[in-house]
Amino acid sequence: MKTTKPLVATLFAALITALVASCAATGEKVDVRGLRPNQLTAQDVVPAMTEYVGKTPGEQEKIVRTFEQQPPLVPHKIDGYRVDLKANRCLECHDKPFYKEEKAPKIGDSHYKDREGRVLDKISMARYNCNLCHAPQVDAQPLVSNTFQPVKPGN
Repeated sequence: MKTTKPLVATLFAALITALVASCAATGEKVDVRGLRPNQLTAQDVVPAMTEYVGKTPGEQEKIVRTFEQQPPLVPHKIDGYRVDLKANRCLECHDKPFYKEEKAPKIGDSHYKDREGRVLDKISMARYNCNLCHAPQVDAQPLVSNTFQPVKPGN
């Protein structure tokens, strides 16, 4: 039994050495980069400003969802919208009492339930910070190439 351990250790070391040597022998130089467009030590490049897809609420089409259960995307800018413990600007258009008059999508019924599933008169505080799930969209180029295809309705 004692002679087996050194043999296994030697074989393992030989295998690792062969693997490292074969990787080094390929001779290919790979340019590994992150999302940063410049070297880590170089001065950062200021990205160009991008515009929101929609300017004023209600003046643009809804953005099509790309997967099941995706939270709806915000099709208008939200600069200056106050969302804190005292106020939530989103509720002024999307809450039950206002959505019809504002011609805005109504907040989902799931947002009016607590963790135990009980129906509430007001939106649940667990769902109060809208922008945790619902993101405004800008017309920006993707940072990396992407082959994602949206789900087809009915699949």
